[in-house]
Amino acid sequence: MRVPAVPGVTSVPLGAVEHTAAELLTVLRRIRGRDAARDPGLEIAATQTAELADQRGAGLVAVVEHAGADPALLVAWVVGVDRRLDPAAAAGLGHHLSDAGGPDIREVTRTETAAGYPVVIVERISLTGAQLQVVVADTARPRVAVFTLHSPGGRGWLDVAGVAGRFVTGMRFDGPAPDHGTPVVSGRPLSGTHGRSARR
Repeated sequence: MRVPAVPGVTSVPLGAVEHTAAELLTVLRRIRGRDAARDPGLEIAATQTAELADQRGAGLVAVVEHAGADPALLVAWVVGVDRRLDPAAAAGLGHHLSDAGGPDIREVTRTETAAGYPVVIVERISLTGAQLQVVVADTARPRVAVFTLHSPGGRGWLDVAGVAGRFVTGMRFDGPAPDHGTPVVSGRPLSGTHGRSARR
């Protein structure tokens, strides 16, 4: 999977859970500045995101920022799907979205990326913050890319979700499809930019 460089999206190096969490926390503290010391939730959010990335075999972990918004955490991975399913059907598979159909779902949208990949987007607003879950289906091979964006604070959610949307719509699949149900990590470095213009 190849992703574009989008201002406001900063990827972090992946490693053991503790390493990934520390890298995320460094970026979050840079964004929050002096407010970081008053927000113990940053460390919790970083650890939970690193644990999700480890569980899913993620190929990308990043922080998404926008001026005037709380930073959000982005995790992405690629999963092989049943070869009997066409890409459009694969994009709608509920089991690729955690807790699909829950009461906190605000909206479900179907669209396409800039490259024409079918997409399903689920938006959730709950007591734990705001979340987008996105499934992008490869039109050439039996696989989907899954993106999860979470803003624990939720402030400026529409703005930060818009930054993540520009990032996701520019992604491209590459390389062979993974085995059914097997998450893969891209062999190519995944990196965003620090997005100076998007900083507070």
